[in-house]
Amino acid sequence: MVSIDRNAPKAFLIGVELISSPGLLDVESSLYELSMLADTAGLHVVGQAVQKLKHPDPATYIRSGKVEEVRMWIEELSVEYVIVDDELSPRHQRELEKALGENIHVMDRTALILDIFAAHARTREGALQVELAQYEYRLPRLTRQWTHLARQAGGGAARGGSGGVGLRGPGETQLETDRRIIGQKISRLKKQIEAVRSHRERHREQRRHSGIPVVALVGYTNAGKSTLLNALSEADVYVADQLFATLDPTTRRIILESGREVLVSDTVGFIQKLPHNLIAAFRATLEEIEEASVLLHIVDSSHPNAYEHIQVVENMLDNDLSVSGVPVILVLNKSDLAPEETHDLLDRLVVTHPLVQVISAKAGAGLEDLLVAVDTLLAEQEILVTVHIPYAQSRTIARFYDVSNVQNTVNYEAFIEITGHLNRRYLSEFEGFVVNV
Repeated sequence: MVSIDRNAPKAFLIGVELISSPGLLDVESSLYELSMLADTAGLHVVGQAVQKLKHPDPATYIRSGKVEEVRMWIEELSVEYVIVDDELSPRHQRELEKALGENIHVMDRTALILDIFAAHARTREGALQVELAQYEYRLPRLTRQWTHLARQAGGGAARGGSGGVGLRGPGETQLETDRRIIGQKISRLKKQIEAVRSHRERHREQRRHSGIPVVALVGYTNAGKSTLLNALSEADVYVADQLFATLDPTTRRIILESGREVLVSDTVGFIQKLPHNLIAAFRATLEEIEEASVLLHIVDSSHPNAYEHIQVVENMLDNDLSVSGVPVILVLNKSDLAPEETHDLLDRLVVTHPLVQVISAKAGAGLEDLLVAVDTLLAEQEILVTVHIPYAQSRTIARFYDVSNVQNTVNYEAFIEITGHLNRRYLSEFEGFVVNV
């Protein structure tokens, strides 16, 4: 449920249904999600407009008639923000602001998500990643911030004069200066994030040597990942009924019934139309997913668009992250809240997905069965392997230590014999060195 703060700045939403490339969610569902994002950002949505198009208008994204309709609505409702449910080009944003009025701030879904991420990033790593994404988003849009100087410089031309280099110079110089400054900031942030990534990589190396497997929680935003982490590990992760309530990764150690220790890692929630530069900026965080032995794909089974949410997450896992071969358990959360009309969907998911667990993290239902399923899956993945690796193959030796739980080593004259528990997904890397499985 979207909360209403009538004292908050007013926002008006614009949704476009592109016939040529429809999204996974229908336009109404997508706009409802956008209203939740606006609410999370502290805005009060007072209206919305929808237009079906074959392709966006080259100037204002929506057609001129719809622009005039929106202008009348925002004037009547005293709107301050207009939010478009797609990523706008710099030109679209500039022309829409011209058409809707100087006092109207036009933003797109990407800018709104970046604003929410900036407000919710609590660790240094998260703040750096969001700041980088913001600067990369702003860089191609700098021109619109200096249009007032361009108008001043072009005044002579507008009156029939040539304008001249002397008049145009200040605006262009300021723009070039800003571009250079932002370029330098982007370079600095990338170096800082790389340092953070290297630090996290050292931690991962220590974790690999310990042989403790990682179970990563993934899913659509607000699916209940943090609630599940709290329930499994008695952690104190912030939980709220908001989109992107938590951003920064949290990892907790738990012990399964077999005595096996695992690290459970919460990750940033996914959402449809998640900006690609944001995915790139959060690469260091998302590497936790790629390092996992098991993925728990958490789904809000009570949501009317649960199936579409599953598709969004699966598409991102397949196309944006390297997780092929990592087993996935589909965890249907909030089962106690699922309305009657979604029961058929739940039944279908149980049939179509090989590994499904139905739980309620908040009520504690189904958690024991979920942990047993994780324990069983981890045991099935591991095999005891003995390899003979020549000393000259030092990288291969190091790699075996990284990805296995070494039980024993014997040094021979020409090679080292290593025996360890190895995840099956890594077995092909040591083809030619395995002497016993």
